[in-house]
Amino acid sequence: MTRNRFAHIAKAAAWSTLVFATAASGKNAEAQQPAVSPDPQQVTTASATTFHCNMNALSAAERRSHEELTHKLIAMRTQIVETEKGYEFQFDPTAVSIGELATWAVAESKCCPFFDFHIDLEQRGTLACLRLTGGPSIKPFIREEFRVPPR
Repeated sequence: MTRNRFAHIAKAAAWSTLVFATAASGKNAEAQQPAVSPDPQQVTTASATTFHCNMNALSAAERRSHEELTHKLIAMRTQIVETEKGYEFQFDPTAVSIGELATWAVAESKCCPFFDFHIDLEQRGTLACLRLTGGPSIKPFIREEFRVPPR
């Protein structure tokens, strides 16, 4: 079962790489057909960028739970720090635990495998951080999806 899970993750990562390569080439992604079609069981949606999320990666119950946790993280973040490759969201660890950040990252990685996730507990345990990074053009996607206010 674990081998099948990793195979699915590898397929999703390969598809994401194909999408990134198409975007990086500067050509119209919609005019090009991929050489390999994605898994037929994978349903994807796209924002204004070329990032695709696997909407079938979570069950309905998992999706509800993940959405609730996403809303909590957005509401409870104490600071947003823009980094070179993405954003860091900071939290008071008494309000959002490292366990909640890890739970969120595991679920998010199933539907959005193009993110790189970094979780840190800093300042002697008084600051929890979730950093989202990724390939080129990831920042606008993060701003849109995670409601990062304009500066």
